[in-house]
Amino acid sequence: MNSQRRRRRPMRPGLQLLAALVCCAGSAQAADPQPYTLSIQGTGIKELDSTLRASAQLESLRTSSPVGPFALIGRAQQDLERLATVLDSFGFYRRSLKITINGQAFDDPGLPDLIAALPKDHPARVDIAIELGPLYHLRRVTIDGEVSASARAAMKLDAGDPAIAADVLAARERLLTTLQEEGHALAKVDEPVAYEDQTDPVLDVAFKADAGPILDIGEIRFTGLKRMHEQFIRKRLLLRAGEQYRTSRIEAARTDLLSLGVFSGVTVHTATEVDARGQLPVTFELQERPRHAVTVNAAYSSDLGGSFGTTWSDRNVFGNAEQLNVTASAINLGGNATTGLGYDLATQLIKPDFLRRDQSLQFTLAALKQDLIAYEQTAATGGVSLNRKISPVWTVSVGVNLEQEHILQEGEACLPPAPSSAAALAIACEKVPRDYTLFLVPISAKYDSTGLSNPLLDPLRGVRATLTVTPTESLGGRGAGSATQSLSNGRATVSPGASGATGNATFVVIQATASTYFDLEKLGWTKPGRSVIALRALGGLATGAGEFSLPPDQRFYGGGSLTVRGFPYQAVGPQFVDSNPIGGTAVEAVGGEFRQRFGEHFGTVVFLDAGEVTATTRPFQGTLSVGFGTGLRYYTPIGPIRLDVGFPTSHPPGGIPFVEVYVGLGQVF
Repeated sequence: MNSQRRRRRPMRPGLQLLAALVCCAGSAQAADPQPYTLSIQGTGIKELDSTLRASAQLESLRTSSPVGPFALIGRAQQDLERLATVLDSFGFYRRSLKITINGQAFDDPGLPDLIAALPKDHPARVDIAIELGPLYHLRRVTIDGEVSASARAAMKLDAGDPAIAADVLAARERLLTTLQEEGHALAKVDEPVAYEDQTDPVLDVAFKADAGPILDIGEIRFTGLKRMHEQFIRKRLLLRAGEQYRTSRIEAARTDLLSLGVFSGVTVHTATEVDARGQLPVTFELQERPRHAVTVNAAYSSDLGGSFGTTWSDRNVFGNAEQLNVTASAINLGGNATTGLGYDLATQLIKPDFLRRDQSLQFTLAALKQDLIAYEQTAATGGVSLNRKISPVWTVSVGVNLEQEHILQEGEACLPPAPSSAAALAIACEKVPRDYTLFLVPISAKYDSTGLSNPLLDPLRGVRATLTVTPTESLGGRGAGSATQSLSNGRATVSPGASGATGNATFVVIQATASTYFDLEKLGWTKPGRSVIALRALGGLATGAGEFSLPPDQRFYGGGSLTVRGFPYQAVGPQFVDSNPIGGTAVEAVGGEFRQRFGEHFGTVVFLDAGEVTATTRPFQGTLSVGFGTGLRYYTPIGPIRLDVGFPTSHPPGGIPFVEVYVGLGQVF
């Protein structure tokens, strides 16, 4: 290269260690712990300063591992090499780095005596001075070997780029991954070699690549199977022998097998040599999870009270990843919107890949008892649904449910305006028992672009939306010994002793929800995932039946964590004369949260909710209720634990508590 000398310089990764510490001998004083202070000169580059401080044992071991004077000198000598490696990796090859202890270089022969002479418990002063020098750039980037233009472009490394080791090493990985994605299953790319120019602050970087032939996938083998049937796995696998080798296809197949919930680990091994057909065999090493699992759940809110339950699961009932879940929960343990203890029992059997891939058949049996201020309900339900994932973000389902329920709620005679006489009032506000048989056909579509497989995890971006349409046939609604009321000229008239029968009803309930999440990192304001704005909206409409033709549990209610926080559960909307909730035929609600994380595990939330429930089919005809509040989050691997405190901005008749408290797992939406 003309008269310029070139020196080979390997691109070393960022945190290389020396092989041994300095071994010293000295007086008894040298064995005593020697406290010290540390000052590291800033470079003005935030990421570099952070890496230097994290790499320095003088910093990381200063309080956790005290040392004597001689060991302190050895620690400084070791850090000199550590920090030099960090500076090299950031492209500063002509840097100046100096470590002094009480103003003297650590290799000064008189330093041990100087430290030993320090008064007891007097800290030594350790200073690290750094002069960066020029930032090196890449002059030439060459590849020794035949690769495609797309593989070369995938490196994203060009002449003129800063000579940062991490970027060069990442370019090697991208080159290798692209070659494998192109079918070169046995491709090799050696560690890059850099040549330093002794005159200018530039590096020439050379890669040696051997792409090898394009190969097809050969025999696919499975190891580690115990209860799982291999035939089911082969049928589901997103990979077939004879297709061209691609790393993305193999990774997709691996991830898909993990999504079954049966395996704790799936590892893919490709052969190092081709078989007799010139294809490359692939082996999936599978680790089955324990077949049975027991989980415990608990939640609390000041409106619905506490709940506590357990779920027993069989992850692989018949050997084809069928899942059986049996859940038993005690609910309504206290709470200002409840009147007694209830239960929620459910059994669920899920058959995956029913008739076709990504389609499951689900059977459900459930029993529910809840004593709410709005109504008291005892119900038994059974149903079957077919769920199909039609794309990574879209899921649709259709089901058939049968429900038998017994409900107590005030009748129409308790509607305001209240009867004038006390006797009439007593009759009007008497709870009416009704029995319903409901035949429901829920049809739903779900959209989820958050990229999260578990709904309890913290969403940072994307949209979640659900639309459910449920045609329903209600048989019965019959009660006895109740009073009925009709309206004449805007006044209520009471007819005691009527049967209270509403007869059969056919209606359709439509519900829609949507939420979106915006990470402020996109605006350059914060680091990824630290500050997030979350918004939600929901709406519902029941058509084909009037308010009292609908069973009470099929009506809409507002208040609580799902609609308007700060108001008790079901407290927003039409009310009887005794201030108990009636429920409505339409609901609209919106809400927003600002979520801010602090440190590794903690965060806070501020929120504002608003909503209304009306007794007409025309939306936005009621009184808007607004609640606001704040909350804390503790982030765990299975999702954030939340504690929210909500306040209402108004106090409708009936007296609403000043504050509502909500505790649970996962974000509210």
